[in-house]
Amino acid sequence: MDSEVGRLRAVILHRPGAELKRLTPRNNDKLLFDGIPWVGRAQEEHDAFAEALRSHGVDVLYVTELLQEALEYQSAREEAIAGVLTDARLGDRLRGVVASYLGDLDTETLAHALIAGIAHEELKSGHGLVYELMGRHDFIIDPLPNLLFTRDSSAWIGDRVAVTSLAMPARERETALTRLIYAHHPRFAGVRTLYEPDLEHVEGGDILLLAPGVIAVGTGERTTPAGVERLARRVFDAGLAHTVLAVPIAQERATMHLDTICTMVDVDTVVMYPAIAHSLTANTVTTLDGDLRITPAQPFLRAAAAAMGVDRLKVIDTGLDPVTAEREQWDDGNNTLAVAPRLAVAYERNIETNAQLEAAGVEVIRIKGSELGSGRGGPRCMSCPIERAPLLGS
Repeated sequence: MDSEVGRLRAVILHRPGAELKRLTPRNNDKLLFDGIPWVGRAQEEHDAFAEALRSHGVDVLYVTELLQEALEYQSAREEAIAGVLTDARLGDRLRGVVASYLGDLDTETLAHALIAGIAHEELKSGHGLVYELMGRHDFIIDPLPNLLFTRDSSAWIGDRVAVTSLAMPARERETALTRLIYAHHPRFAGVRTLYEPDLEHVEGGDILLLAPGVIAVGTGERTTPAGVERLARRVFDAGLAHTVLAVPIAQERATMHLDTICTMVDVDTVVMYPAIAHSLTANTVTTLDGDLRITPAQPFLRAAAAAMGVDRLKVIDTGLDPVTAEREQWDDGNNTLAVAPRLAVAYERNIETNAQLEAAGVEVIRIKGSELGSGRGGPRCMSCPIERAPLLGS
């Protein structure tokens, strides 16, 4: 995969399920949600999103189904269970109980437990001091409500997959499941891995494939400068890029990833949060004699255009007043998913941003997202493209 906009052929989604029903006002902050979603409505919205992709010829794969199919292999089951048992909170006695409990589950139920978690009151066989001192609604295995945002736990660059290193403790187990799928599911047999979860923090929402050979990586709340450096070395060594742009972004909830403020909608066009469009900077990273060469920061749009070999990187000027711009940025107005050049999926509620996209010649596939957006993520966040047509073949 060499771009953000080549015709989308296949994508991994996660249909929200029982893990979202675990969210309460007591734990939603810890689990990184800004509200308590109406799960049934969120599922309806997600189903409509998936159908919109299918209607444009996209093969939609689901995390839960991929996980269940991978867990049919004994080695995958053992890896999945071992991953859960590393939690230091369990203690020896409860760890043994959990190992026995999970080992007896059928494949479908095991996949459910790994995603939705297990609460204290559900493990009737529990015993030991740790178990006795837990609250009845405390989690023995934490749920993974952020699995909805499949973009973050893996990103494809060329013919390789980067299984990322997520920064927030609430999300660490997501990459364990993602790695298990890529390692054991027959669909991904032979796929080479570019990055691993035990490396420096890098999240998929910060990785933008600006053009063949050119990658922008945001560094802020979730992706560290050390992670950008490590990823750059990996892509250079693999011959997958000639330039990486390290893009500092504000370490804030509203701008947690680069794709919350900037996404591509054409081979040379981005939609970008107006407040930062001309203040965003980038350090250009290349390789020279086997080491990294880093140039001083310059405006992102200028650095990107130079790396991409174009006169300028076009920005769709949303022309919004500051209040509307801030509202629609918070509602993921800039987090579009390109299905093809000048064809993108966006939340319908961002009326003004969508109008400006269409005025610029971009066809907008509008989807509902009143409940899906409660975890702070739009169509790009909720999708992990695994196959796109090369740009020349789009």
